[in-house]
Amino acid sequence: MSSPLDLSALELVAAFRARRLSPSEYFDALLPYVAASEPKLGALYAFEPERVRAEAAASTARWAKSAPNGPLDGVPVTLKELIATEGLPVPLGTAATDLVPATADAPPAARMKEAGAILLAKTTVPDYGMLSSGLSSFHTLARNPWNLACNPGGSSAGAAAAGAAGYGPLHVGTDIGGSVRLPAGWCGLVGFKPSLGRIPIDPYYVGRCAGPMTRTVAESALMMQFLAKPDWRDATSLPPEDIDWMDLEGMSVKGLRIGLMLEAGCGMDVEDEVRKAVEAAARRFEAEGAEIVPAPGVLTRAMLDGLDDFWRARSWDDISALPPEKRAKVLPYIVDWAAGGAHVDGPRAVRGFNQTMKMRQACATLFHGLDYLLTPTNNVSAFPAEWASPVNDPAKPFEHICFTVPWNMSEQPAISINCGFTQAGMPIGLQIVGPRFADHAVLRIAHLYEGWRGPITNWPKLA
Repeated sequence: MSSPLDLSALELVAAFRARRLSPSEYFDALLPYVAASEPKLGALYAFEPERVRAEAAASTARWAKSAPNGPLDGVPVTLKELIATEGLPVPLGTAATDLVPATADAPPAARMKEAGAILLAKTTVPDYGMLSSGLSSFHTLARNPWNLACNPGGSSAGAAAAGAAGYGPLHVGTDIGGSVRLPAGWCGLVGFKPSLGRIPIDPYYVGRCAGPMTRTVAESALMMQFLAKPDWRDATSLPPEDIDWMDLEGMSVKGLRIGLMLEAGCGMDVEDEVRKAVEAAARRFEAEGAEIVPAPGVLTRAMLDGLDDFWRARSWDDISALPPEKRAKVLPYIVDWAAGGAHVDGPRAVRGFNQTMKMRQACATLFHGLDYLLTPTNNVSAFPAEWASPVNDPAKPFEHICFTVPWNMSEQPAISINCGFTQAGMPIGLQIVGPRFADHAVLRIAHLYEGWRGPITNWPKLA
């Protein structure tokens, strides 16, 4: 092998089992790379190299005795900062939060620990996770490793940056409007948002999911084996289901009716290079026997503005309760945006929330007659690292999530997978959406497309 850092999670486990490589040897290569790259990238929070080295040494000893403590023993994983891990504060991306250590692992953290994975670090997020950006008042600015002048997207900003830069193979983000898929698209990763409740999460909320962010579909499927296990703390979680997540082969799209949505219904225009890459992907599905049919956008201006009203009101309720000295620490963009919620009265907030049901209804109507749907993940291929969003205007906060947010509200599985690069070398994301609960099938279709596309061989190296 050229470098242990090029190994996938599956290859790492095989190497540990065959004693071709030990966890200590792997981390001896990974940790210096991360330390040298972080001043440029800004992907990590609570990076503790000495703790990681000690855990790697313990894992090495277990593998030497052929007694791993789980299927992922010694494999590094990062967790989004918003996912609580026992003993570490959860700043919520903002300098306004009191740093109180979490008393327990949230479900995704607990499942990764039970599988034996080693927590490399937490990953950075914007204030309150309310931006598709790496901009934060608490964390270092996160950048896109494909071009450090560009934004990785968010709110799983650090997770996407870390995955694309090669900070280990496994990363977990969260998604309430596109926060796994959007940064995955901008950073060339696979980002999977499952059906609501498939991966238990705490705290849970309307549309909020956790999801894997990896370089390959197989690695996302590997993580689903553990992340999808039940946890009583999530009252929205689905009943346990016996799914062989690693069964990815043998899928065919022949005879499937697959929609192609190139206009979301409102929001930002789709860049020409993005549109052409997604159209090319659709033609490949068609060449393999699928029926590709034009699909209209499901989102309306009333839906998007209603969602904005509700989320502003909800955020202003939190921010307005802060003492003035703490409110002054919140990212000004967030304060400016949330302050609009002061003018949203109760009936207007309820009408805004009810637009989530309108989205769900529109998505169900669209899928009556479709098996799957293809869309761009992102309207644009890149935007400046220092911006809060691709529009960078708190008066227009959600113009870039129009392809992603409907599927949170409809609770359907959706995955972003790279489908090409712009002339400037920036990744382009293809989103594949399936019916509710068809999580495994969406992974299988993405894996099929990944095989047609071929592997990405030019991942960025920062050090």
